[in-house]
Amino acid sequence: MTDSGAGRSAVPPLPRQRRYEDACAAAHALDLVGDRWALLVMRELLFGPRRFRDLRASLPGISANILTQRLEELQAAGIVQRRTLPPPASSQVYALTEWGQESEPIFQALGRWAARSPRHDPRLPLSAASFLMSLRTMLDPARAAGLRARIGFLLGEEPYLARLAGGRIAIAAGSAGPAELVLSGAPAVLAAAIYGGVPLAALEGEGTLRIEGDRALAERFVTLFPLPPKAPPAAIPPPASA
Repeated sequence: MTDSGAGRSAVPPLPRQRRYEDACAAAHALDLVGDRWALLVMRELLFGPRRFRDLRASLPGISANILTQRLEELQAAGIVQRRTLPPPASSQVYALTEWGQESEPIFQALGRWAARSPRHDPRLPLSAASFLMSLRTMLDPARAAGLRARIGFLLGEEPYLARLAGGRIAIAAGSAGPAELVLSGAPAVLAAAIYGGVPLAALEGEGTLRIEGDRALAERFVTLFPLPPKAPPAAIPPPASA
């Protein structure tokens, strides 16, 4: 008789101090990725493999030791894998496994939910991956209805290409063919235009944004990502009298 648990016995358990000892799958998810920085490391890998130094650069608050520890833990959990790029690069990179890539809807749901927080500050720094994930999360299908376009982004030195069609947006790293519009600037600058309502002309005048191609498309594109309304702040009870 085959032991149905035999396949699982080869998987080493998590350290007991990091487990909730709860059969709920959501609790087990926190066992896997609940440590500080783990989810943000995964977020940075959603758009493709990254080198260690690139991950550190996009997460300026993390130390090298903590990043190493989180990558090791995510590899042990089967969420991240390390591999070597083919020549001429031949450098080691980290990438999400197929199962790890399935986590994208988690980031989208968390992003939509947390954007309603009265304490969310969109003016804080954000990485290229964070900005691009926000586009995939906040796109309003009704506003994008009937729009088909290829839009390139140059975020620092990193090129990306977005394809708008059918009320959806797909974004991939790298440049793949011509685009009707290319937006060049830091992620925070583009976020200021899209989420902060800063006019494109003002950012161009500052020299922080460059627009190439269809100007009308650029003006429409920045209106496609409305933020959800803020949740009402909870009433804070007065302190108990002494």
